[in-house]
Amino acid sequence: MEKGECILYPCYFNVALTREEGRRVPKTLGAKGPAAADIERALKRLGIPCHTEEHPHPGHWGRHEGRVVVAWTAKKEALIKKVAKNLAVKR
Repeated sequence: MEKGECILYPCYFNVALTREEGRRVPKTLGAKGPAAADIERALKRLGIPCHTEEHPHPGHWGRHEGRVVVAWTAKKEALIKKVAKNLAVKR
């Protein structure tokens, strides 16, 4: 990861997970079984440059969900909320 980049994992948005298991958004903003491709689509709709990689979340290394690397310099929580709201729009 380079300076000015942020990494997002699908588990951050998965409504089926608890906060302790890695969810970082309220259940009302979460999605059911989001994939890295869903996150990438939401970011592209927002006009934010990104790309996917095949790296698992360190806490969920057996799931192979992938991750999304985003060009972002502001706070990560702001990005997560923007993506969560856009994920709910339509897959």
